[in-house]
Amino acid sequence: CPGRGECPLVDVASASNFRDFQLRHFHLDLKLNFAVKEMSGWLVLDLVPVQPGVQTLVLDSHPSLLIHAIDCKVPGAGEELPSSLTYRVDPFTDFGSSLHITLPVGTVKPGRPVQITVRYTTTDGPAIWWLDSELTCGRTRPLVFTQGHSVCNRSFFPCFDTPAVKSTYSATVRVPDGVTVLMSASQSSYSKRDRVFQFSMEFPIPSYLVALVAGDLQHVDVGPRSRVWAEPCLLSCAAKNLEGGVERWLSVAERLFGLYLWGRCDIVFLPPSFPIVAMENPCLTFIIASILESSEFLLIDIIHEIAHGWFGNAVTNATWEEMWLSEGLATYAQRRITTEAFGEAFTCLETAVRLDALHRQLRLLGDSNPVSKLQVKFEAGVNPSCLMNLFTYEKGFCFVAYLSQLCGDVRRFDCFLRDFISKFKFRSVVAQDLIDFFLGYFPDLKDTAVAQREGLEFERWLSGCGPPMYEPDLSAGAALTRPVEDLCELWRRGHAPDPSAVSRFDLSAWSTFQIVLFLDHMLDVSPLSHGTGSRGSCL
Repeated sequence: CPGRGECPLVDVASASNFRDFQLRHFHLDLKLNFAVKEMSGWLVLDLVPVQPGVQTLVLDSHPSLLIHAIDCKVPGAGEELPSSLTYRVDPFTDFGSSLHITLPVGTVKPGRPVQITVRYTTTDGPAIWWLDSELTCGRTRPLVFTQGHSVCNRSFFPCFDTPAVKSTYSATVRVPDGVTVLMSASQSSYSKRDRVFQFSMEFPIPSYLVALVAGDLQHVDVGPRSRVWAEPCLLSCAAKNLEGGVERWLSVAERLFGLYLWGRCDIVFLPPSFPIVAMENPCLTFIIASILESSEFLLIDIIHEIAHGWFGNAVTNATWEEMWLSEGLATYAQRRITTEAFGEAFTCLETAVRLDALHRQLRLLGDSNPVSKLQVKFEAGVNPSCLMNLFTYEKGFCFVAYLSQLCGDVRRFDCFLRDFISKFKFRSVVAQDLIDFFLGYFPDLKDTAVAQREGLEFERWLSGCGPPMYEPDLSAGAALTRPVEDLCELWRRGHAPDPSAVSRFDLSAWSTFQIVLFLDHMLDVSPLSHGTGSRGSCL
């Protein structure tokens, strides 16, 4: 249905009653205890009820959170001291629980601010990763980091754990001597005497983007607004790989999509225990240190996380069922940045690698598999992280590329994306918001009913299974992809290629993406005969 006014937003991955409140701000006050691997302290929520008759606040929580006490202040209610509140914790799913807090009778009214304080201790939850010193890169001191995507941060602090809710936040973190703390925040300070770090995020973000890392971390500035953080043993290599590059890519992105909104664009390299390759936490991208082994994959992943500064962080998918709104748009933006910075051939090669992987996955899953939809409807209890796959990125990218193709001018589409960010920044959106804005921005396309074009209907894009109905022309990458195809063809003939034919290819000059594309294509002709494989060892 055409808009949230007629379709109340539902997030089946959240147990909270987030629609009943406006979350203005929250504050975390935590002490890190590496010896027992706990964070303890309190959370303060500044809320404004928006519905009459609401007597209960329901937050997303997790069995690993030990709740000690909850109290409440209602400014202007005539009571100076906070009142203690009753609460209960109910099961919700295997990735969380629901914290039901009974609010004071007669004092909670629509429009009247209320402040809730939850005192708690963390244990072994999915958001918080405690690494003993031998599991870090330097193997000298322990380290802890958090990873909130998609619904893990409810084990970090009780919250409205849904991308539909955004707020500012602040934090006070108390640590042992010699520990450095970083958070996804726009402002920070440190009191050496008290061993206390203070953080403030002045821009509204969803709960999953609140992130913390603490350990033996040092930094090097690699640009006027970018800094690399890492354990001392990694710092020199990390800084060398990114010196000057981050600012260059930020500047290209700003020319395309408008001002970078977050101020800082720092990067912290984490040990191989980091469960994903990279995470776009605002102001502080988390990235796995092992990616330093490949300069090309490092480049692509950093630029992708930079693109999230606009698509995903500034404008966010309102539910996890439409995760492609963040990842598809960010992938398109990433490729616009690499095209401007490194040329069209480079971008076409990287795109060919990813689309090749997408089609291989489709052959394994089948064209009718529902995970190939952009809008994946999932039942309550399904962890949204299970839905994150190549379709989220690459089918989403193809739909955005199709919208760009409809415009007939990529620069015109750049302007559309810039104005889309300007209109919806710091908000959460659904696909219909993007489509309505697109059709309103290009009335000539709306008049020709492009949304209903046979075989390419927007609704089919969103709800249909199978491959993308449109893929961009990648012929500009032929200078890089044709040698790969020619080498693969030597094996497709059904017999071992002549070594002299293979020797014409200088693989030492090939890029990482060319090697990956070659190996992926060889999967399509496998298994090779024993003789073919032996003769092929001349590579």
